[in-house]
Amino acid sequence: MKELIKKGIVIIIGSACLAFGINFFLVPDHVLDGGVIGIGLIFHYLWGLETGLTILFISIPIFLIAWFKYRNYFYNSLHGLLISSFFIDLFYWLRHFHLSLDPAISSMIGGAFVGGGIGLMLRYQTSTGGTDLLAQMLADFLKINVGIAIFAIDLGVILSGGLLFSSQTLLLSAITILVVAMTTMLFTTRMTLKN
Repeated sequence: MKELIKKGIVIIIGSACLAFGINFFLVPDHVLDGGVIGIGLIFHYLWGLETGLTILFISIPIFLIAWFKYRNYFYNSLHGLLISSFFIDLFYWLRHFHLSLDPAISSMIGGAFVGGGIGLMLRYQTSTGGTDLLAQMLADFLKINVGIAIFAIDLGVILSGGLLFSSQTLLLSAITILVVAMTTMLFTTRMTLKN
């Protein structure tokens, strides 16, 4: 019970960090994150769809794979997916309080918050699901750090998204996913050393 409560608190804190980074730093400058979040942001920028709700729908196929092949990851990530998606849409109002920072600085800070939220949850064997879950599966299979797997998936998403937006968006998004990957690796490396 104590472990369950701790994991619940971690999911809430991680989801809040993630949602804060996206809404306060990334969205005002039309910056993309990678993975399912990035796809959700592309849908939001193009058609005004709710980012969190889009993430939920896009994650369904990944969770179906997890149900059959990685049942443990399915259970450990379901709550993270639901809560983080909810928080991303709940923190929507932060988009109207954008600081007058250089977009590159905003991209780095936003990436640090997103990576910190993801890394914190991964450290406690949970995640936001989506590509985090897919990356965790790939990392286990290929015996690589999960941050590297996340970076590779994220890079594919922002390159695809960059074709739809400006070269500035592509550059800022590349900065973001680099910081997300570095922050996630910092958290998960500490986890490995601790264990």
